[in-house]
Amino acid sequence: QVQLVESGGGLVQAGGSLRLSCATSGSIFSPHTMGWYRQAPGKLRELVASITSGGATTYTDSVKGRFTISVGNARNTVYLQMNRLRPEDTAIYYCNLVIRSFRETTYWGQGTQVTVSS
Repeated sequence: QVQLVESGGGLVQAGGSLRLSCATSGSIFSPHTMGWYRQAPGKLRELVASITSGGATTYTDSVKGRFTISVGNARNTVYLQMNRLRPEDTAIYYCNLVIRSFRETTYWGQGTQVTVSS
């Protein structure tokens, strides 16, 4: 069973920066995708950014040019660097891991609150 532990959320003023981290409980050797989703009050959870084990990245349009997803050297931690934050970025951010072996398995972190004040 894989566990995801998130950190790095908080309160920041508009225009500021935060970096989220998500550490997995162990190394993953199967093809996989790690990503960050967010859910604002009254809204559906949406994909913010993802990165495959091959290094391919995806971003939702609203964060392109402001957010960067990356993995650590040990490849068991995924980061989301968030710059030029806006009030509309306020949400609970969830780490997500999808492992593709003989079947596809999805894991979620507990969520971390990001609040951007205007």
